[in-house]
Amino acid sequence: MQLITDQIQKSMAGSSWIRKMFEKGLELKSKYGADAVCDFSLGNPDVPPPAAAKGALEEIAADAVKPLGLGYCPNAGIPAVREAMAAYINRQQGLDGASASCGAGHVVMTVGAAGALVAFFRAVIEPGDEVVCPAPYFVEYASYCGHFGGVLKTVPSKSDDFSPDIDGIAAAITPKTRAILVNSPNNPTGAIYSAETMRRLAGLVDSVNAGRGEAARPLYLLSDEPYRAFAYDGAAVAQVLPLTKWSIVLGSFSKTLSLAGERVGYLALNPAMPDVATLAAAVTLTNRTLGYVNAPVIGQRLAARLLDATVDLGVYDRRRKLMAEVLSAAGVEFAMPKGAFYFFPKAPGGDDIAFTDALLEERILVVPGRGFGGPGHVRLSCSVDERIIARAAEGFKRAVSRM
Repeated sequence: MQLITDQIQKSMAGSSWIRKMFEKGLELKSKYGADAVCDFSLGNPDVPPPAAAKGALEEIAADAVKPLGLGYCPNAGIPAVREAMAAYINRQQGLDGASASCGAGHVVMTVGAAGALVAFFRAVIEPGDEVVCPAPYFVEYASYCGHFGGVLKTVPSKSDDFSPDIDGIAAAITPKTRAILVNSPNNPTGAIYSAETMRRLAGLVDSVNAGRGEAARPLYLLSDEPYRAFAYDGAAVAQVLPLTKWSIVLGSFSKTLSLAGERVGYLALNPAMPDVATLAAAVTLTNRTLGYVNAPVIGQRLAARLLDATVDLGVYDRRRKLMAEVLSAAGVEFAMPKGAFYFFPKAPGGDDIAFTDALLEERILVVPGRGFGGPGHVRLSCSVDERIIARAAEGFKRAVSRM
């Protein structure tokens, strides 16, 4: 008897490595104690929110006891929050003073960045449509578009720094391609795509759309940016909205403000996009009909009060440097991540499953890279205490020696 659909069965199989490592972590912690396990498998931000969050929550709590203080809000978000977000996006994307800048009507508040992607795909994807994405990539992308019959087509990077293969992406585009989806700073690699890379992708989108004609369904450039603030050593994250009128930026406050459990994100449409109001209305509709209704009102109000704040990014930078020391001492090859809080090192001998198993014997949890479209690597999250990173040093050395 088949209880679930073939599509969901396939999705469950595709994400099984993360689930498997999570369950293995619970098993090891139960057996040996949490302090005996070094768990680098999950990207759950543990740095406290900015100090100003406490006062902001107290203000929100005072308003919450008023009539409808925690009631429904418009499906696209609280109007004042959308206005604040539009100003924030204009600063972030270099649109202040531009001939076309974001207004509240170009912003939809969503249930995290994931909710933004799902609502967008529901609005534009027909069965059989394609989304092209550089690999390695965030594992859930295939499910986000696949729920509506979309197909994720991944294009492996050819470079050690995980830069997208622009020619490969161009070759992957067909008449059914609806979006190029990029994630920079990247999960799982920590790579930041250069401004030149983003310009070339935007030019590709413009070229494809020019060939399709005004009556055709357009190709979009989607930039998934929940880690935008996490850039190190002077690295800069490209501003995407000025590059093409077909660009869309989405993100969340899960990482920058450590509000992962509050599930508040946003989608910002390029104000110069033809008939942009129709797309904004469509995403607002799908935001409602997918069952989200509206983004959490506490999260919206809290984020709006903290837009120009971040968690202590220095904590993540120190962890990044310490992890680099640990991996280097163990003889593990890696590209130093320029952003986010992940490492994607090479597995000794090229076997990510064998290396994952060797690390498990040392009570160290990582995720095989094949789960992210990057076989031969493993993913490590640095959203853990520095003491855990340091404690794993000898275990990494022993695991490498057995490969």
